[in-house]
Amino acid sequence: MPAYATILPELVDLLQPHNQTGRPIAEDTDLLEELGLTSLTIMGLLLEVEDRFDVSVPLNVLPDVRTVRDLALQLERLTSQTG
Repeated sequence: MPAYATILPELVDLLQPHNQTGRPIAEDTDLLEELGLTSLTIMGLLLEVEDRFDVSVPLNVLPDVRTVRDLALQLERLTSQTG
């Protein structure tokens, strides 16, 4: 069960190919507004996240995910439930 401090850099690594801004991805980076992720991109990203963290991300958590921090916290919660 990875902790937030472990999840965050891995998540940033997964997001980097989607970063078209040239700015570094930080905890408060907005996934939609700043990275410009589309719904299709997010679904692909979720598949990558599920593979990397060996967890199933329920779609009902997505409305609560706006920033990189939000996603990392959700992953920390989900991995602690499975571990």
